[in-house]
Amino acid sequence: MTSWLKNKARRLAQRAANLRRFVVLERDWLAYGRHYGARREAQDSAGIVVSLTSYPPRFSTLHLTLKSLLSQSLAPARVVLWIAHGDMDKLPPAVTALRAAGLEIEACDDTRSYKKMIPLLQQGEARTIVTADDDVYYWRDWLRQLADSRTAGKLEVVCHRMHRMRLGADGLPLSYNDWEFESANTESSRLNFPTGIGGTLYPAGVFGPEVLDVDAFTRLCPRGDDIWFWWMARARGATFRRADASHEIYCWDGSQEVALWLDNVGARYNDEQLQAMIAAYGFTNERSTA
Repeated sequence: MTSWLKNKARRLAQRAANLRRFVVLERDWLAYGRHYGARREAQDSAGIVVSLTSYPPRFSTLHLTLKSLLSQSLAPARVVLWIAHGDMDKLPPAVTALRAAGLEIEACDDTRSYKKMIPLLQQGEARTIVTADDDVYYWRDWLRQLADSRTAGKLEVVCHRMHRMRLGADGLPLSYNDWEFESANTESSRLNFPTGIGGTLYPAGVFGPEVLDVDAFTRLCPRGDDIWFWWMARARGATFRRADASHEIYCWDGSQEVALWLDNVGARYNDEQLQAMIAAYGFTNERSTA
């Protein structure tokens, strides 16, 4: 088969898979998502709050991600969408209409991707927080799998997708592009690094007050909220692990045309931010305790 035919077959298969996702999402929305408010009241939410942010380039598909979050088999106590003050009037009706199902939409200062959790912590929210990205289809058991993977009594951050940090001879992290990407290991470690796209569960008490230092994170990690939250949780003694169940992570078509990872990895910007954090906070050699 020629490369042209292979590419065409791949595109057709992707289109068919996309159609199936839309069908499943709409089915779940009609059966569960639009009744999220009532399900939340009737169900034990395990004390979990789902939080995310977005901005205008992603608004056209945002309602799809929100519908998938409202349709979870484990209905969270809250689903909160944080939008910068200047972008609130740009939200499309497809998003604002979801308030009727129980979605909370709140305005906040524009701290870029940090809006996914910083405003919630500033509110004083003390329950478990699960962050989500605004461009992803979250399958129906996504949240339940995160919750079920927790280790009782352990300060442990759980995610659906993670990298494994590798250390050099000096005990410091190697370049980000030299890490083990998308590790399938489910052991808990202080060198596992959650990536936000798959969703990350942060247990209650995993952060100290320093996590709210806006000056510090905008100066040291302006585009690296995953790095900042990992560092702050690690400073409290947390370990990190991948959820027991795995699932394909799908981003809506067109949503990746503007994405932080393009700058962070392609320009090695993550390395600059990691070095800035090491200079500010230090880094303990974890070889024997990772």
